Amino acid sequence: MATVNIRFTVTEFCQHTGLSRTELTEIIGLGVLRPAEQETPSAEWRFDDQAIAAFHRAQRLQRELELDWPGIAVALSLLDRIDRLDRENRRLSQRLLRFIAD
Repeated sequence: MATVNIRFTVTEFCQHTGLSRTELTEIIGLGVLRPAEQETPSAEWRFDDQAIAAFHRAQRLQRELELDWPGIAVALSLLDRIDRLDRENRRLSQRLLRFIAD
């Protein structure tokens, strides 16, 4: 089975999301989104399909919580931290259950 990697240019990403280049640059600077190739100049940024999904998640937060982009960056950072803690908690719970079973 072949793997298909979809990449969007800055222009394509802006067309799909309705963002201006200025807004895109701002939210990347805040850490809300990350280009697929981080080391390239902004004119050459490429975005994968995960970036589109991340943008829609951020946009939903913006709409539902009425947050500005800096607030969304903080909220996403907290959600990411909660997700990591949840995964760690599940991993430790599984280890504890194995320990108890032995």
